[in-house]
Amino acid sequence: MLELRPGCECCDRDLPPESEDAMICSFECTFCSDCVQDVLRGRCPNCGGNFARRPIRPSEKLVRYPASARRVVRQAGCA
Repeated sequence: MLELRPGCECCDRDLPPESEDAMICSFECTFCSDCVQDVLRGRCPNCGGNFARRPIRPSEKLVRYPASARRVVRQAGCA
């Protein structure tokens, strides 16, 4: 099950479970679409993989399967 991390690892922008701007790699590194396009140029800085839009978990499923509250932010930045 996906973690659905709450923010962008690059700019720390909030990415709630219903966000259409959340992008993930195969390891669930999570970034906003702006950082993926403008800063990272489509490559994950952690694993080198590409990104896909993170699926949206239906709100009725969030009750039983909540999104993660663990924020991950790259201390070295993304530039």
